[in-house]
Amino acid sequence: MPAELQVFAKTVVWWGFGLGLIFGFFANKTNFCTMGAVSDVVNMGDWGRMRAWLLTIAVAILGTNILAYTGKINLANTIYTGQNLPWLAHIVGGLVFGIGMTLASGCGNKTLVRVGGGNLKAVVVFIYMAYSANVTLRGIFAVPRVEWLQAPGVTLNLPTHQTLPHLLHGSLGMDLASAELVIALVLSGLLMAFVLLSKSFWENKDNFIAGIVLGGVVVAGWYITGKLGWMENPETLTEMAVGTNSKLAESMSFIAPAGYTLELWSLWTDTGTVVTWGIATVFGVGVGSFLYAIATKAFRWEHFVSAQDMFRHIIGGVLMGFGGVTAMGCTVGQGITGFSTLSVGAIITFLAIVAGSSATMKYEYWRMMRES
Repeated sequence: MPAELQVFAKTVVWWGFGLGLIFGFFANKTNFCTMGAVSDVVNMGDWGRMRAWLLTIAVAILGTNILAYTGKINLANTIYTGQNLPWLAHIVGGLVFGIGMTLASGCGNKTLVRVGGGNLKAVVVFIYMAYSANVTLRGIFAVPRVEWLQAPGVTLNLPTHQTLPHLLHGSLGMDLASAELVIALVLSGLLMAFVLLSKSFWENKDNFIAGIVLGGVVVAGWYITGKLGWMENPETLTEMAVGTNSKLAESMSFIAPAGYTLELWSLWTDTGTVVTWGIATVFGVGVGSFLYAIATKAFRWEHFVSAQDMFRHIIGGVLMGFGGVTAMGCTVGQGITGFSTLSVGAIITFLAIVAGSSATMKYEYWRMMRES
C-alpha cells in the first residue's frame, strides 16, 4: 500500500478501535446479548432483550440508508450486497452459528464482552472460535464451505444486487435511491413501532440505550470505512476501503475478524500482517467491556465447572467460527450490520441463527426434562 494511504489506514483502524470500545462498554453495561434475547423469548416469553436487538437493527437500517441516500456511502461496496446469493450457505451457516452460540453461552460479541469481564470460559471459546474461523476461511473447513454450500449449483446469480431496494425499486415505480430510503423508513419504522410501543420494553431503560448506541456505532462504522476511508489507490487507480481486510466498506462484525486477530498473533513478526479495522474492533470490544467491568467493580474471574461444561463451550466456539464465516457474518455481522444494508442474505442468516438457537434451547430443555 502506498505510504499516503497507510496514514489513512491507521486513522481508520484507530476509529475501529474507538467504536469497538464504545460497543463493548455499552454491550456490557446494558447486558446486550443476542443469544440471551432468543433464550428470554423461548424460555420465558420475555421480549425485552429481543426488542433491544430489533431496535439496534432499526437504528442501523435507518442511519445506514440515510448515508446511502445522501451519497455519503455506496452500499454496493460491501460484502453483503453482491449479485451472487449463496442461500444454502446463509441457511446452514446461520443454523450452525445459532447452535454454536447456544452451546457457548453467547455469540461472538458476547464472547468478547465476557473476556473483558474476566470470564476464562469465554477466552477458551474465543480461541476455538477464531481458529475455526481461520480454517473455514482458508483451511480444511473451507472445502465444504466452498465446494458444497457456496457451489454454483446452490448459488443464485441475480441480475442485480441482492438488496431489497435493488430487487423491488422497479415494481415500486421508484428510482433506486428513493426505494432505498422508502424501504428503510418503512422497515425501520415498523421495527421501532413494535419495540417502542411495548410498555414492558420501557421497564428496563438499558434496552433502549443498547438499541440507540449500538445501532449508531454500526452506522458510524459504515461512514468511517465507506466515506472517510474510501479512496483511490494511486498505483492501481481503483477505489477501495483502506484499513479493512476485504478492501470494501465494513462495520461491526466479529467472527472473521477474530480469525484475523489470531492470525496476527501467530505471524506477529511477519511484516505482511497488520492491524486492520476488524482486528481493531475485536480489541476495542474487549477493552471497552473491561473498562466497564473495572469501573463498576463487576470484573471477576469465572471458570469451567466441569469437563463437560468445557467440552460444550469448545464445540460451541468451533461451530460459531464455521457458521459465522460460512454465513458471512454473525448476530452482529449479519444480524445488524448486514441487515442494515437491506441484504436478502443477511435477512436469511438472521432468521436461520434465531431458528438454530431456538431449536437447540428446546432440545436442551427436552433432554434435561427427560433425564430428571
